[in-house]
Amino acid sequence: MIDDVLAADWFGWAVALAIGVPIVLVVLTEVVNHLQRRGHAAAKPLRFLRNWVVPVAALLALLAFAFQSPADQVWVRIVATVLGFLVILLVLSAFNVALFSHAEEGSWRQRIPTIFIEIARLVLVVVGLGLLFQWVWGADVGGLITALGVTSIVIGLALQNAVGGVISGLLLLFEQPFQIGDHLDAAGVSGRVVEVNWRASHIDTGSGIQIVPNSTLAGASFTNRSRPAGPHHAAVDVAFSTDDPPHEVVALLVHVASSLPMLVPGETPTASYSGKGGFSVSLPVQGPGLVGAATSTFLGWLWYAARRRGFALDGDATDPIAEPGVLERAIADVAPSLFADEGGRALLAEHARLERWGVGETVQPSGVVPDTVRFVVDGRAQVVAANGAALLEIGTAERGAAIGQTALTREPAIASTVVQSVMTTLSVPLPTLDRLVASAPRLAQEMGRSIDATKQAMREAVAVSGGTALPGSRS
Repeated sequence: MIDDVLAADWFGWAVALAIGVPIVLVVLTEVVNHLQRRGHAAAKPLRFLRNWVVPVAALLALLAFAFQSPADQVWVRIVATVLGFLVILLVLSAFNVALFSHAEEGSWRQRIPTIFIEIARLVLVVVGLGLLFQWVWGADVGGLITALGVTSIVIGLALQNAVGGVISGLLLLFEQPFQIGDHLDAAGVSGRVVEVNWRASHIDTGSGIQIVPNSTLAGASFTNRSRPAGPHHAAVDVAFSTDDPPHEVVALLVHVASSLPMLVPGETPTASYSGKGGFSVSLPVQGPGLVGAATSTFLGWLWYAARRRGFALDGDATDPIAEPGVLERAIADVAPSLFADEGGRALLAEHARLERWGVGETVQPSGVVPDTVRFVVDGRAQVVAANGAALLEIGTAERGAAIGQTALTREPAIASTVVQSVMTTLSVPLPTLDRLVASAPRLAQEMGRSIDATKQAMREAVAVSGGTALPGSRS
């Protein structure tokens, strides 16, 4: 009896399945756990293999070989169909991992739209199921495939315009000539791309969202102003009087442009003379979206800087603060702070001058030895110091305050002074200040106390921020 069982054809299959399937499941479990700990994408198809494919394959082997059920039996065919469908899904999952899980940035595998992958997966599943039904059930799928092909052609002809737009969008998504955030000049529209879908691209023009069909972009040329990566050079044309020295104007333009906060770090703006009072300035800003702000700020600062230098921007050198009586009133306001007597006031009237500053301009940069002391007549400025990458607010400079007192001691300024509201200053050259100090020693004492107060405020600001004292401050 036992010999008959051992000699039966099904016995070997039963023993092999009873021993082999648990071993395979244990091995797959260990491999899956190892891959999951490493975060590897191959864990997903192997887990599918362990949970579904192996058990169904074992069931089919049990029915077909151990129980020796006929191949045309319904249950055998059903199990074979389920196993075939699971194998199709497993193969597709494995290909997905092999092709796309470790796609390099910028490669075609990384750029290909998900919809393309889904369509390809659907086609392969349909074809695989057709072959599976033909193999397991003996079904004739040729007629069905022909009918589907004819139907697809009819639908494609009826919807060619709509489908053409979708295909154009898919091709744009695959090629990726632009990304979200890039600035485009396309189809008479200029702005920043905020959304891209299958049908159209949404461009923020600054005055609304412009919807541009992808078929329009695919069928015409456009300019991506955000590529190649790096600084975006904004061109600004300005005009001065032909009486203004060109080289001095170029130096002024570069100086003003170099102070813009929108510039790319390490890049330097350039300026050139084009004749007849015309100049061109190139601003290397951090992106096309900053062109408007950079141009507006530059032209605003240039207006004030040109008046301070006496140049005629746009052929106009007039300045309201140059009107009669304005300088005298400013000297009268500042004279008490300078301990200036009648002689001192006459000296100021001869050598001092009024200057105006725009919002955001730096009146006195840190680390530079001033050659002029400026007294605030009107407006407000913020005194800041750099502490690593951070800026510490040290105080404010308002009416009557002095800026650049370290000119008296011939030391670099320990903080920067940045204008917060349009400001007018009375600028006193260093030789004139020396003569005022010689006639009024108390002026030197007051400026020394002011410098010490600034250093103390700096130490306190650094302590609050948790940093260390900056160079130039005394302990």
